[in-house]
Amino acid sequence: MNLTTSGAALAGLALAVTLSGCAAPADQPAGHDANASAPAPASAASALHALAQLTVKGPAPMIGYDREGKFGPAWSDTTLAPGSGNLCDTRNDVLRRDLQSITFKGTSRCVVATGTLADPYTGDSIHFVRGPHSAIVQIDHAVALGASWRTGAVELPQQQREALGNDPLNLIAASGLANAAKSDGDAATWLPPRKEFRCLYVARQIAVKAKYHLWVTPPEKAAMNRVLARCPDQPLPTDTSTGVALPDLK
Repeated sequence: MNLTTSGAALAGLALAVTLSGCAAPADQPAGHDANASAPAPASAASALHALAQLTVKGPAPMIGYDREGKFGPAWSDTTLAPGSGNLCDTRNDVLRRDLQSITFKGTSRCVVATGTLADPYTGDSIHFVRGPHSAIVQIDHAVALGASWRTGAVELPQQQREALGNDPLNLIAASGLANAAKSDGDAATWLPPRKEFRCLYVARQIAVKAKYHLWVTPPEKAAMNRVLARCPDQPLPTDTSTGVALPDLK
């Protein structure tokens, strides 16, 4: 699979999306009939339409999973992911994108020293200070790497797995506590506490799965359908969408 070709095809499907999300009332209970919650067909530019195109099958075993061995060193700047090779590690790239009122360490235009995160997962305002308490803000993989391994990443070439681990489309700066609560869960087991962000969150997961040819499990697809039933025209984000594309280093 060629990521450039895949990304271009995905961009052709999708509309630009902002981090505003979409308002959504509380989700249906887990036992709600998935068929009853499935929304009507939506436009070809929507996350709902893209979800319908994904393969559905059960999870693969976690045998052989190794975070660094299979997905490369964390926050590498030498992968095939968009924005790689800019001489700034991926974590700082995403902090520059997602935080506001940032300052930099010394004369660096890469290493973020301080900033404020409007946490998309909880709605809290979090003050980030580089140092012993940096983990108060973490970089979450929308499609957790463990979850990606269970849904097809095991079959990807090493270079594509490393790109998946560093792709801005798959990365969101978020509360460290919320990220820890999510662990390697998928949409069937964890959704952001802030309901207004769930439409965009699920759309990001679908976009990543489409780009890297990952599948969804039946419970995962049912959960995604329940979320998107409230926002059937939620656009599918692309590599160039606002809130996805990395800012240029200045």
